[in-house]
Amino acid sequence: MGASFVSADEAAAMIEDGDTVALMGGGGGLMEATCLFQAIERRFLRSARPRGLGLVHALGIGDRQARGVNCFAHEGLVRKVIGGHWVWSPRMQALARDEKIAAYILPGGVSSQLLREIGAGRPGLITHVGLGTVCDPRHGGGRMNASAREELAELIKLDGREYLRYKPYQVDVALVRGSVADEDGNIGFEHEAADLDACAIAQAARACRGRVIVQVRERVPRGALGARQVRIPGGWVDAIVVDAQQRTSYDIDFDPELSGELTGRARQEAARRDARGPGRAFSERDAIARRAACELFDGAVVNYGVGIPDAVAGLVARRGELHRIHQTIEHGIYGGSLLDGSLFGYARNPSAILDAPTQFDFYGGGGLDIAMLGFGEFDAAGNVNVSRLGGLTVGPGGFIDIAQNARKVVFCGSFEAKGVELRTGDGSLRITRHGQVRKLVREVEQISFSGEQALRRGQQVLYLTERASFRLGPQGVELFEIAPGIDLRRDVLERMGFLPRLGWAPAPMPALMPASHFRAVDDGHGSLSSRDASSPAS
Repeated sequence: MGASFVSADEAAAMIEDGDTVALMGGGGGLMEATCLFQAIERRFLRSARPRGLGLVHALGIGDRQARGVNCFAHEGLVRKVIGGHWVWSPRMQALARDEKIAAYILPGGVSSQLLREIGAGRPGLITHVGLGTVCDPRHGGGRMNASAREELAELIKLDGREYLRYKPYQVDVALVRGSVADEDGNIGFEHEAADLDACAIAQAARACRGRVIVQVRERVPRGALGARQVRIPGGWVDAIVVDAQQRTSYDIDFDPELSGELTGRARQEAARRDARGPGRAFSERDAIARRAACELFDGAVVNYGVGIPDAVAGLVARRGELHRIHQTIEHGIYGGSLLDGSLFGYARNPSAILDAPTQFDFYGGGGLDIAMLGFGEFDAAGNVNVSRLGGLTVGPGGFIDIAQNARKVVFCGSFEAKGVELRTGDGSLRITRHGQVRKLVREVEQISFSGEQALRRGQQVLYLTERASFRLGPQGVELFEIAPGIDLRRDVLERMGFLPRLGWAPAPMPALMPASHFRAVDDGHGSLSSRDASSPAS
């Protein structure tokens, strides 16, 4: 018997008390089954059912207000959440803080790959990803509050090497999204901006004898989809909900540039337009991006994280150098012009769209030359925290999978937070008001990236801020460069929670970053070099 076409409310009624529900999606509405999420919320507010759900999601889903995971953030509706990224749902963060739910995190790639392993009936996911971090049982095992007591992972040894085995779990319901469904229940993704982990989620539910519910925008006749267009075959699907109002993102109805459907001249014209980009005022964010771009080289395979790192991607595009590197993001996207902010995860005119588990396989196998990532805070040992800040559960998203596997990791972020005032644009940087929050701390609140593990793996690691540059050395974090106009003691050393090692001996002072990084007009200094991936960091 094939899949049934049902209303959103009928689909919501298929979810039972205590079910574990796997969600897909990304920030800004990326491949989010919004209609289904809202139907479940309506049912709960009307009848207090279903109750006690477990939620699993690899990436952040929502708008920081009412959509996405926020639809499930009601006391009693959920009992446990295993989330890759939490910031898109402040209401769920509050439930975790107040011990109303059991809160856990997993690396985003691990979460997607584990669902694939569950779908294959294998005994969990065995991987090096997460060793030495908050996901390691020796450092908390992904538990984010006192209500979280389960062991999600265990430490094992194979051939004398340490690994983590992330344990499989029951998946009762998969909530998946596609573009179209035919009469036989076959699902196509052709108008979506990503694939994410849709197939892995659906397979996991089928293997657990659970239910697969798919939201699509359009119903088409039997035979309308070619075999290559079908991404989820009808035999995997139990119910389909057609939402004619389904959008590419919360704010974008449909854009073929985001789904990668443009080819030929139309695509070339769009790429030229995107490269020009919107004009905006120069800031310290641009200075960090210019410094970070000096670490790129011809032919590099690069991942960009959210925040200041995506400014590096924008800079490369404006310089007309996108063709010189292979840029990727963990959502499965290659090439194109990356969007930022709430639309991080989207790209205009990508060159390829893969599923997320495959992308993370590539990362895990050492395919990344450079990762450009943000940081919440880092410490003297080179540890970085992005997963828990100010006592709130944030989650790493794909950060742990990416940072742990790139040959070179370039962390990009502001030196301080909250209330910082700077003057720049004339070739120098002046601090007119210091921030209230230190980001270079004696010891991080949680370890999302382990400096010790990075040294063992032989990774090159840089920590770039607007006023000083640091690198990871055998004895910890070294300071080796400052911005022109910065007073080393007043603006850097006295604003840190630790004394860094000084990496400029025997010279009396650290090197100065080029003044061109701090001028309002970009002169292209630091444009991509032709050095290879084995060259040392500058």
